[in-house]
Amino acid sequence: MRSLRVYKKSYIFPHYIGSWSNHFNLLKVQKQNSGRNNYGQISVWGRGGGHKQKYRLLDNKNINIFNRLVSIEYDPNRSGFIGLFLNIYNNVLFYDLVSRGQKIGDLYKFTKNIDDTFVGNKMPLFSIPLGTFINSLERRKGKGSQYLRSAGVFGKIQKKDFFNNLAFIKMPSKKSISVSLDCVATIGSVSNSSHKNKNFGKAGRNRWLSKRPTVRGVAMNPVDHPHGGGEGKTSGGRPSVTPWGKLTRGKKTANHKRQF
Repeated sequence: MRSLRVYKKSYIFPHYIGSWSNHFNLLKVQKQNSGRNNYGQISVWGRGGGHKQKYRLLDNKNINIFNRLVSIEYDPNRSGFIGLFLNIYNNVLFYDLVSRGQKIGDLYKFTKNIDDTFVGNKMPLFSIPLGTFINSLERRKGKGSQYLRSAGVFGKIQKKDFFNNLAFIKMPSKKSISVSLDCVATIGSVSNSSHKNKNFGKAGRNRWLSKRPTVRGVAMNPVDHPHGGGEGKTSGGRPSVTPWGKLTRGKKTANHKRQF
């Protein structure tokens, strides 16, 4: 209800306050699985415990056209801040990622007009000028945003190929990817760019986030890890591998045959 207090204090939309109870179904119960899959086997190690969290449903499909930012909130499920938006046409509230520089009370929209290239607006790539910073990028038209969604990240439009209907985007990893010019992106970079500088201060704060302690492989016995054993402090004597002997450094991880 924190955002409700911000909403009343700002007096941005006093005539909408009565309709909040009809649209505030924005939270979804999130079950804690402690890193286990549907067979009960651990698939992600070092997870467990933690505070109860609810999942905030975001507008990844870009179905809202003309919106006003009501409040900026913390989301326990992602690194960037999220915003509570109000759809001006049907008075429906929804959550979405907030770009750096967006302000409470301002209007934002989905547009194809190049003159509306402002931070927070959503546009198809064929309308966005070259060199513009973008986030929340679609991988395929109509599937919803999948790329550039972490705190502080942004992509840069390098080139457009109208003959093949492709846009070339420079990613934070310095790698260039190509997507359709019809895909939608948000102007600007994701908010909370100082997330990487956060100091947790104590082990308990990680436990609140369901992160359990991890033991180094070199501190284990040989039966538990390939790096284990040895006299004194040894560093393994082999390239870094997983507990199952697979290389951890230098191996390519992208699966180009996967259908997004």
